Amino acid sequence: QVQLVQSGGGLVQPGGSLRLSCAASGNIGSINTMRWYRQAPGKQRELVAHITSSSETDYGDSVKGRFTISRDNAKMTVYLQMNSLKPEDTAVYYCNADIRLWRAAVFGEHWGQGTQVTVSS
Repeated sequence: QVQLVQSGGGLVQPGGSLRLSCAASGNIGSINTMRWYRQAPGKQRELVAHITSSSETDYGDSVKGRFTISRDNAKMTVYLQMNSLKPEDTAVYYCNADIRLWRAAVFGEHWGQGTQVTVSS
């Protein structure tokens, strides 16, 4: 009933930039907090950034000052602008959102399909 479809990602050189997008679709009543996670090979999934329904943001220490999370509520889309990329940013990136279905009483957690970001020269 709900899909989070990611786009963007790919291969970029150190110091470069990429923008990830994640669009929600389906029988959606409202979307609360939206997040970006990442998981590097052999490591646990890490919270990169989150943005609340009122657009308050917070970031992991490793990306502060380099990444920017934003959202377009009309498009039900969250973005992650990644600048000054480093090889250690290489990971699969996942979007995540707390979504209430139309006429539902509670929010559920939903995930995107993941997208690979590789930072390498």
